[in-house]
Amino acid sequence: MGKFIITKRINNEYQFNLKAGNGEIILTSEGYVSKSGCKNGIESVKVNSQIDSRFERRTAVNNKEYFVVKAGNGEIIGKSQLYTTKQGMENGIVSVKDNAPTAEIIDETN
Repeated sequence: MGKFIITKRINNEYQFNLKAGNGEIILTSEGYVSKSGCKNGIESVKVNSQIDSRFERRTAVNNKEYFVVKAGNGEIIGKSQLYTTKQGMENGIVSVKDNAPTAEIIDETN
């Protein structure tokens, strides 16, 4: 089962990582000023990860593949790691779709 892990960055912004059942990070959020904003981002990923059109497939400058998940308003709510193949990236998208809806939320900022 997947887990959303809330942490705090050096600049005091909150972020979350979605980890798959094997512990691998499959999605990382943008920074949030407040913890409540971060939690709203998690809820947005849970909903938007079930809509294929909310995944945008991209290629980085080093030619590695990655994807972003966008909210209904077009804002990026999470970004994947870099993948060496398109198939690896597609597998990452499937993992987000499978893990996000039921993922437990763990707050490591307390």
